[in-house]
Amino acid sequence: MFTQFFFIAILSSLLLQVAKPDLVTDRAALLSLRSSVGGRTLLWNVSNQSPCSWAGVTCERNRVTVLRLPGVALSGQIPTGIFGNLTQLRTLSLRLNSLTGPLPSDLALCQNLRNLYLQGNHFSGEIPEFLFGLHDLVRLSLSGNNFSGEVSVGFNNLTRLRTLLLDSNSLSGSVPELGSLQNLDQFNVSNNLLNGSIPKGLQKYGFDAFLGNLLCGKPLDKACPATATAAPGNTSEPANPTNENKPEKKKKSKLSGGAIAGIVIGSVLGFLLIVVILMILCRKKSSKKSRSIDITSLKNQEMEIPGEKSGGEMENGGYANGNGNGYSVAAAAVAAMVGGGAKAAENSGTGAKKLVFFGNATRVFDLEDLLRASAEVLGKGTFGTAYKAVLEGGNAVAVKRLKDVTISEREFKDKIEGVGAMDHQHLVPLRAYYFSRDEKLLVYDYMPMGSLSALLHGNKGAGRTPLNWDIRSGIALGAACGIEYLHSQGPNVSHGNIKSSNILLTKSYEARVSDFGLANIVGSSSSPNRVLGYRAPEVTDPRKVSQKADVYSFGVLLLELLTGKAPTHSILNEEGIDLPRWVQSVVREEWTSEVFDLELLRYQNVEEEMVQLLQLAVDCAAQYPDKRPTMSQVRSRIEELRQSSLRDDLIPQPA
Repeated sequence: MFTQFFFIAILSSLLLQVAKPDLVTDRAALLSLRSSVGGRTLLWNVSNQSPCSWAGVTCERNRVTVLRLPGVALSGQIPTGIFGNLTQLRTLSLRLNSLTGPLPSDLALCQNLRNLYLQGNHFSGEIPEFLFGLHDLVRLSLSGNNFSGEVSVGFNNLTRLRTLLLDSNSLSGSVPELGSLQNLDQFNVSNNLLNGSIPKGLQKYGFDAFLGNLLCGKPLDKACPATATAAPGNTSEPANPTNENKPEKKKKSKLSGGAIAGIVIGSVLGFLLIVVILMILCRKKSSKKSRSIDITSLKNQEMEIPGEKSGGEMENGGYANGNGNGYSVAAAAVAAMVGGGAKAAENSGTGAKKLVFFGNATRVFDLEDLLRASAEVLGKGTFGTAYKAVLEGGNAVAVKRLKDVTISEREFKDKIEGVGAMDHQHLVPLRAYYFSRDEKLLVYDYMPMGSLSALLHGNKGAGRTPLNWDIRSGIALGAACGIEYLHSQGPNVSHGNIKSSNILLTKSYEARVSDFGLANIVGSSSSPNRVLGYRAPEVTDPRKVSQKADVYSFGVLLLELLTGKAPTHSILNEEGIDLPRWVQSVVREEWTSEVFDLELLRYQNVEEEMVQLLQLAVDCAAQYPDKRPTMSQVRSRIEELRQSSLRDDLIPQPA
């Protein structure tokens, strides 16, 4: 009897083990998904029995917990029976594909699901009720699909929800009150077919969350009709207006016509006044009797210059492009800045100001030459506005007009002379400065190719010249040499603002580091967000950045150079993780196909060197400072792998 019972117990245990889902079941489900919807990058190595090393797959405790397949050309309808075997999924991302049909019903069995990203597909039908049973959901994005029907009150069941994006579908009806979603910080139902008033509890999400519908009420400018906003039972107003009201309406119409006539007459008079003012201004300009422009009006105009960032990102000291943007106010900008500042200095009794040159810098121009220079706005950043000034002889300089400088002239002079003393072939030379009570100007050599940011992100059109490995690795080496030199000036000397818009380029694509030394000059009000995406996690005060924090920022810069992704666009994927963590989330074996910029995939014979540089970037962006290399070690490693790659022919291979 005991033997029989023992045999039954063992048999039951074996049956339970067979029935229990495991990694083998998960693997079969993933292969079924691949065969059902295809995809150009689902090149999984099926000979490997474990799916945990496949691209986009993450495992924990011998189960698949994360499946990320964004933008891999999946198409068709997902059949039922796949996700029912992936029951330990916590994150599922199928965004930016071409999947169709309704959501598979067995997705309801993924009770541990926290993040569901399905945006940018062609899913259709009503939003299924089974989603409201996934109580652990934190992020849910269904935007950019073909979902129809109403926005269900069932969303109130998802009390842990922090993100709910339903925009760009065909949803209709009214928007329900979602009072149970106390943690919701992202909400969007724009570009649907919704109507009615916006519930009071959702008005805090701003008008962008509701645009493109027939909705009314706050935060939209469209007020709801009185019938929609009147309290129930309010009968003080008749349903239909009587004849006594009609003459009053007619009278209001006549008044409206008179108002329109007044507007037209006023507009004509205003236009004539503008023409007269323009003629007077043109006559004054042609006489050239005065080059001094009121500095207050210039500042106001400068704030209104359109398109200052065209051609690339211009932030925090670097400038976006080499061509600038010509505007009517910009042509006299430098003259106005210096002229206004000198005039203010004279009025204050301190005497006329002049440009102060550094060291043995050739004095090929002076203040008067700048007054006569034509100018173009290069960009407006956190530290101020940068201009390209073309002198009468044809030479160009870059003039940076600083803002938020609150230190004394003596302190400014001491600090800026330290910056001017920096002399290295991979730094942008600071040639001169100008200081007055109202104006602080820095004069640099002009870099004709603009910034690395503009080169990487500015032109994505058909006329773009691909950036090969030689150019990119050369830029990385040059920037590393410049930063290494800064660090060699003392243990407390750092750049503090390393980013791609502060790496400027010569005509031969040699890197020059700019914007160094300004963090201690410009006021703290300009600092907090200047290194968004590049800042090391330990930095709390942007004015106090260590050399190891510089190394972190340089690591992010290398990642940007190799991936082509801008870290200032902080949401690189649906989870909003930063660039270093995104790269680390991809297994090393898949870096070539998943991480590198497509322009680099043409150079397959230097793949190993590219992987080594990417690994160096990851090392630089380590979470803890003591795990990061020094800039000397970084420069040495880049030199070694660059010498190794340049021994080979850089002939593009078919991608």
